[in-house]
Amino acid sequence: MPQRTGAEVATLADTILAATSRRCVDTRGAWRRGPDLPGVDAALLLPPVRGALPADDPRTLATLAAVRSDLTDDGYVYRFAHGDEPLGRAEGAFLLCGFIMSLAAWHQGDTADAFRWFERSRAACGPAGLLAEEYDVRQRQLRGNLPQAFVHAALLETAQRLSVAA
Repeated sequence: MPQRTGAEVATLADTILAATSRRCVDTRGAWRRGPDLPGVDAALLLPPVRGALPADDPRTLATLAAVRSDLTDDGYVYRFAHGDEPLGRAEGAFLLCGFIMSLAAWHQGDTADAFRWFERSRAACGPAGLLAEEYDVRQRQLRGNLPQAFVHAALLETAQRLSVAA
């Protein structure tokens, strides 16, 4: 496979972003789960944190607002809504998404909010200090895979970024 130049990669990224923007932005200006999948996905908060879009991009701001309004309950973040079911019925809050929400707030420069999201997700750990994939907000217990490496990696990244911001 031939190596691509930086300019070629940047052009390809711009092409993908333009096509995705045409097909996957909802009426609020937030990123949709997919062209044929309505609703927002909390995982869509991560690309701006990784540098795909600036913090002040209207799609970034609209997606953050949509996740806060549609996918949070009692300080926990769900990955996406399952149809018309209430949050928490099909699956628990995704602790990974709580840390992503913290990173998104940090990316916006809102350190206090970033710490709130971080602490809420961090506090969901079990007696051994381990985190599962999901958290049942109503029953206050861990659900899903335990331990969940992705959640622990996000916890460590978020803690490091917030320690520099503090």
